[in-house]
Amino acid sequence: MKKIYKVTIKNKVTGKVYQENVSSDEYILKEFEKKGFRLPFSCRNGCCTECAVKIISGKLEQPEAMGVSKALKKEGYALLCVAKAIEDIVVETTYYDEVYELQFGQFFGQGNTRVAPPWEFEED
Repeated sequence: MKKIYKVTIKNKVTGKVYQENVSSDEYILKEFEKKGFRLPFSCRNGCCTECAVKIISGKLEQPEAMGVSKALKKEGYALLCVAKAIEDIVVETTYYDEVYELQFGQFFGQGNTRVAPPWEFEED
């Protein structure tokens, strides 16, 4: 049975706050877009982190969110494109690439760095 929940989205970059009632059987991003709100997104499939938010209060479900690790989900991160409210919820958008960096930033800079394209790089 579908229910209606109050969803509040705080935009961390602009400081704007958006609030709408959203059905429990609809994706949050899609519902906000239907009502004219412009929020960040890219893939709409739960694979990237462009629509990532941090949950401030409340709960949602996001079984299709492949773009966020279990560890980050436990810390309260979610992807709006595949998130459905299961109670009233307040979330805050993240800075560009914030979640991506949290997941993968530790791996950058550990290998050799090339200063030229591969066809111009000479190995020692």
